Amino acid sequence: MIRNLHVSSSNNKIIKNRVHRLIGLLKNELNFSIQSLFINFTGGEEIHKINKKYLSHDYSTDIITFNYSGSHLELDGEIYISLDDALNSSQKYKVSLNSELRRLTIHGLLHLSGYNDIEKKDKKRMKTKENNLLNMYKFALLRYE
Repeated sequence: MIRNLHVSSSNNKIIKNRVHRLIGLLKNELNFSIQSLFINFTGGEEIHKINKKYLSHDYSTDIITFNYSGSHLELDGEIYISLDDALNSSQKYKVSLNSELRRLTIHGLLHLSGYNDIEKKDKKRMKTKENNLLNMYKFALLRYE
């Protein structure tokens, strides 16, 4: 277990030690350390409120990432992942919910590690890295679907 990593979930389906395992593997792969990292698996309503309050976006989203230190090597941040939006995306793209939750976790860590998806070329670079990592790590973060 990574001492400075905290995982919370709005339900008991998330396997927290597997989230720790994934973050540990990503930590080695992306070469970062963790000062403090909170990963929050939440519902669509809560992430909508966060999105509106902090980003002025009046809608739900699948993930929100906050980097408190600005550093991409020593992470201090929070990741919010909407279980509701992840489920919708998994159905839309015909992938398992476990796969979508891994993808979102990886996506958040990539943002904290300095990857960006605003410009087209950066988005392509980030998506390629995200897909490579998703293919490397194929274990469940969810007890059952």
